[in-house]
Amino acid sequence: MALVLPTPVAPPPGAAPRLRRAYERWAEGRARGDAGRWADAAAAFDQAYELAADEAYGLAAAHALIRAGRSDHALQRTTRLRGRRPSTALAYTLESHALLERGRADEAARCLAEMPAELPRDHAHWLSLGVAQHRCGRHDEAIAAFLQALGHKMDDAPTHYRLGIAFKDKGMKAEAAECVRTALLLGLDEADLAARAQLVFYEREAGRWPQAAEEMAEWCRRIDALPEGRPMETGPFTAAVLDTDPRRQLKAARHHARHIAAQVVPLPLQRARAHPGRLRIGYLSSDFHQHATSQLMAQMLESHDRGRYEVSLFSAGPNDGSPMRARIEAACEHFVELRGATQRAIAERIREARIDILVDLKGATFDAPMRAVAHRPAPLQVSWLGFPGTSGADCIDYFIGDPVVTPLAHADHYSEKIAQLPHCYQPNDARRLQVAASDRAEWGAPADKLLLCVFHQSYKISEEVFDTWCELLRRLPDAVLWLLRWNVNVEARLRAAAEARGIDPERLVFAPLLPVDEHLRRLACADLYLDAWPCNAHTTAGEALWVGVPVVTRIGEPFAQRVAASLLTTLGLPELVCDSDEAYLQRVQALAADPAARAALRARVAAGRDHGPLFDGVRFARDLEALYDRMWARAVAGLPPDHLPALDAPVAAA
Repeated sequence: MALVLPTPVAPPPGAAPRLRRAYERWAEGRARGDAGRWADAAAAFDQAYELAADEAYGLAAAHALIRAGRSDHALQRTTRLRGRRPSTALAYTLESHALLERGRADEAARCLAEMPAELPRDHAHWLSLGVAQHRCGRHDEAIAAFLQALGHKMDDAPTHYRLGIAFKDKGMKAEAAECVRTALLLGLDEADLAARAQLVFYEREAGRWPQAAEEMAEWCRRIDALPEGRPMETGPFTAAVLDTDPRRQLKAARHHARHIAAQVVPLPLQRARAHPGRLRIGYLSSDFHQHATSQLMAQMLESHDRGRYEVSLFSAGPNDGSPMRARIEAACEHFVELRGATQRAIAERIREARIDILVDLKGATFDAPMRAVAHRPAPLQVSWLGFPGTSGADCIDYFIGDPVVTPLAHADHYSEKIAQLPHCYQPNDARRLQVAASDRAEWGAPADKLLLCVFHQSYKISEEVFDTWCELLRRLPDAVLWLLRWNVNVEARLRAAAEARGIDPERLVFAPLLPVDEHLRRLACADLYLDAWPCNAHTTAGEALWVGVPVVTRIGEPFAQRVAASLLTTLGLPELVCDSDEAYLQRVQALAADPAARAALRARVAAGRDHGPLFDGVRFARDLEALYDRMWARAVAGLPPDHLPALDAPVAAA
């Protein structure tokens, strides 16, 4: 968040030498800050403040320390400033920024609330309060604070942008899109591409397809025109899940990774060396709680061979107190709580643990510790599971996939070397709930219709996909679409879109969001699960197969459009993988007309679940460990990373 810091008054001729030296140190600090040398700038500002206790010097030091990633030291400065000069309003704002950097949003909000009533509350104050409230999940309070900030500075683009994010998290997708559009019109400079990517995402979430298509075309044009090598926030997640060109996805990822790398000074390079004892594997994520990542990998973590591998989990996210959190903590030897730590502190803690292979489970997703990975804390660094595409980052050596989702023929789509598991790259948990039979009436679904389940997040439902589903409804008069109710406005738009295509909107049956166990029981009632594209169902496709529901998918080039194909191939059902829209239509139509074929498919799904590799966490752990061993063997031999094709799966341990 940009701040306007006070400029100290230059000492007049004849002023005390101490005051002149203080001002000179401040000028040096400003020049260092302008050059991006924030740690050096902070040192100069500190010297100035020690020579002359001018609040401008102290505020400049605190600000520089925050920019340098040393928010712990910044807190010391702001506490001292507030003690000496309690009327310095900006000290409260800076302290809130330091607390936010450390993940202590609730304290940041309290700090701002405790500011004496007589002090002026300017744009920076309200903007900072809005950010703190938003990170606490208090969206109404955040929206109110951002609106107050706009009352002070209506033309501030970043405030409009943050207001949009708050509206989005409150479920007001269309309002979010309009705020981001306003921010773009006002100008976001270096953040323009990332904000435009967010706008595309919000429009897709809102079900406003024409606007999404228009903004996506503009984003693609700007990415294509971006000079190679330029650091730039680009919105790589939107690229990974909504763009259909893997080469553009790689370009967007590379620019974004360079933007991240430009913000850090890496730790001293550590080379891989053979050592006695076990191979030390570290998993880094913000999602070690009730989250899809934890749900998928829980059994695999529990199945690691403790005799050969020392497993550490580095958690940069919240502790929700859930049974899943407790299970994940128990599944490893070392669970390191790092929420609130700076990105450099996270990297230093990983280095202290002497991790051999660091596995990044987040990539360029929300709340990701990407800057920690950019510090290069481990000799080998790997991307897996959390991000559906390349990182574009020089600091990531390998991308873990499989022969379907990351064929070696697609190697030029990735900045990393491809490391293939022998079966599906996505782990699954065979220790989850065994689903008991339930009746459709329990879930408000029609008992006498062909129930085509499309439990996708709304951003995955493109106009092309919806057209295909409506064509199925035209061909199958006894079928209904079963969708999730994410938002009443989206529901209304989808019903209107169906009606515009000649489909009775009542044939769209919407279901509320449910806890995972209930969701699985309900999902088992579907006749078929229909995939979306270019971003397939990932976790939900695995869930559908777990409860015995066949999945029909449409494969494409990007990683995100190959995940369901990987699941189905591993399960032994490649005939459910379609390579065109018409093949997809014909496959669903044929299954709809043949109840016996559907029953046979369900039996094959169940057999594959119970006896195949897809839901065998122990076997998955052995395969993954074998891949780690191959990576490490190359590294300790002094060989650079190289593509690692899949080998035959080892025999699973009993």
